[in-house]
Amino acid sequence: MRVAQRLSPKVLLIDPVRTLPSLLLPLVGVLFVGGFSARSYAFAATGVIAAVVFSVVKWATFTYEIVGDRLETKRSLISRSIRTIPLERIRGVDVSTPPMHRLLGLAVVKIDTGASGDEEEAKLAGVTLEEAERLKAVLLRHTAAPVPGGVQAQAHEPAPPAERTIISVPRKWLLYGPLSGAYLLTPFAFAGGVVGLAFQWGDELGFGRDAAWSVGQWLWEHPYLLLAVAVLLVLAMPFAGGLMYAVFNWDFRLKRRDGYLVAERGLVNRRSVSLEFQRVRGYEIVDGLAERWAGVVRVWAIVTGLGDSETRGQLLPDVPRDVAFQVTGDAIGPYRGDLREHPPVARQRRLFRAIAPWAVAALASAAGVWFTGAMIWWILLVLTALLAVAGVPLGLDRYASLGHGYDGRRLSVRSGSLRRAQAVVERRAVVGWRLRQTWFQRRAGVLTLIAGAGAGKGGYSAVDVSMDQAVGFAGEVTPEWLAPFLDRNR
Repeated sequence: MRVAQRLSPKVLLIDPVRTLPSLLLPLVGVLFVGGFSARSYAFAATGVIAAVVFSVVKWATFTYEIVGDRLETKRSLISRSIRTIPLERIRGVDVSTPPMHRLLGLAVVKIDTGASGDEEEAKLAGVTLEEAERLKAVLLRHTAAPVPGGVQAQAHEPAPPAERTIISVPRKWLLYGPLSGAYLLTPFAFAGGVVGLAFQWGDELGFGRDAAWSVGQWLWEHPYLLLAVAVLLVLAMPFAGGLMYAVFNWDFRLKRRDGYLVAERGLVNRRSVSLEFQRVRGYEIVDGLAERWAGVVRVWAIVTGLGDSETRGQLLPDVPRDVAFQVTGDAIGPYRGDLREHPPVARQRRLFRAIAPWAVAALASAAGVWFTGAMIWWILLVLTALLAVAGVPLGLDRYASLGHGYDGRRLSVRSGSLRRAQAVVERRAVVGWRLRQTWFQRRAGVLTLIAGAGAGKGGYSAVDVSMDQAVGFAGEVTPEWLAPFLDRNR
């Protein structure tokens, strides 16, 4: 007998609280406009009661159940909406525990099929921890990887472990967080949010939008105070960025469980992401300048049919480079080849692109100094000249980062400097090749070779290679595709 399941009733303690922030501005407006009278309090109470009633109705009209080989979610009030998800189409099941859910012993289950882009296909926003683990096991069991080669284990052989921890990132490695730069702008984002709230809610909070504007004008008229605030925000960048990084990547663990790679992380919101191993086609190793100097990298998985790959596909936060290559080799497979250099003209292009814009700006600033002699032009001249000089090592580093290679099973391409990325993709993931050549590349005699892949970003580029390198590389990876054309040219 089929029994439809509902979310835990405890979710009724969460949904109204989550709804209140969207009602805060109208409620504050009602109280101020009404002069904090009994009538204004009645209107505010009505809004809160309406939020509670809406949450109860939403909970009562939503059910889910697993029927045979599919998951069904239903929502019915005036009309009925039924969403059916075949279990064989499920690509991942993510379990997270936001703060309020954790206090109540609940979890959020997100089901991804890869068919809805960056959004999950279904979301169960409040089930017990036991139910979350049960659902995860049931839903993923239907897509677990089979035994390689179809050979079953012998009776006398011990059964493989159901779960194996590949790496547990030490907490001391969280100190690498500010090097990634992803969270360094946190103080400026916070300051911008405060300023925005001051202008939007100034009238409702009692000090008026004009007062906020006057404070801004006063700070503009005292540039030294504004400079001091900017310096404080800059000094706070590594501390605030490191704190946010630690919160999101606390106790990071990568495991292999029943045909899945499972990444668990988070302090406030603990999140568990499962990636079906059968659909992993490679990985991408990323580092910036500061990370490269410190010898650390970040790693993302290249997976077919994965929505929101920038967050769901993360395999490792900032870890030492040697550890990253060891973990990716153990979890997915190593790349054993060398990267080949690109032609010298690629170096010239990178130097030109790194120096020329700032050199032109420096010439324009010099013209401004010649005609006006204003101090602002002197400052711009010095800054642009320094940036033009800094473009030399930057261009050389960008050229040194270029490379492509093939080890007989996986191909690899690398490019970038401020953000250098090396993609390692399995041969079976390559679905086609594309040659792209801009007007400037035609003049230089180079082109960009893009390996089309049915996973990850959909394509990975070897930038500024010669025609011989492009044809030779594509012919080496997929000789059966190019052989008819090469024979015809002969």
